[in-house]
Amino acid sequence: MPPSSVDLVFADPPYFLSTEEGITCRSGKMASVAKGNWDRQKCIEELHDFNREWIRRCFRVLKETGSIFVSGTFHNIYSVGMALQQEGFKIVNNITWQKLNPPPNLACKCFTHSTETIIWGVKNKKNYYFNYTLMKAMNDGKQMKDVWSGALTPKREKSFGKHPTQKPEYLLERILLAASRENDIILDPFCGSGTTGVVAVRHKRVFIGIEREFEYIELAERRIRNEEF
Repeated sequence: MPPSSVDLVFADPPYFLSTEEGITCRSGKMASVAKGNWDRQKCIEELHDFNREWIRRCFRVLKETGSIFVSGTFHNIYSVGMALQQEGFKIVNNITWQKLNPPPNLACKCFTHSTETIIWGVKNKKNYYFNYTLMKAMNDGKQMKDVWSGALTPKREKSFGKHPTQKPEYLLERILLAASRENDIILDPFCGSGTTGVVAVRHKRVFIGIEREFEYIELAERRIRNEEF
């Protein structure tokens, strides 16, 4: 990709939390947290090197006025935050996504995990796009805070297939409407089920998605084509 060609990056990179012995609750039943080889645990050094590499590539293709939003949990987000700054990004906000219906904690040895972090970074803190007026209007005329509450991805958004870390569409809508304009180019380097692409098409943005797992490429294509037609 040519340098300085993208207006907005949204990334939901692997959290690297999958282990054979780990468990979670899915549909009221105990299930393994192992999502696939792409999410296998790495040592701290490998994880951070990986984050620096893909963030460095995003920095190169992002326009001077562009933004990057990266989601994660405590498994990877601290590395992501440092990597963003090491590769030249400036942090604008640390957004907390509060999940209103998180799965219960079966181990009962800690608090229920009910949040994820979304870090918003920019190349130039003096010159980036933010639709403050729209965000305020969407929040009943009040300044929008950096805590966003909402439910997990509903079943209707999984009608074309399932992805283990699929984000709800309302989350991407808020990000895209806040930090991009119509006809802007949106990049998702970890496309997954294609939620970013669905929302980009819906709001008249140009979408570029990158994904290495073939089954998820097909899933994303089905969802995006359905939104187009």
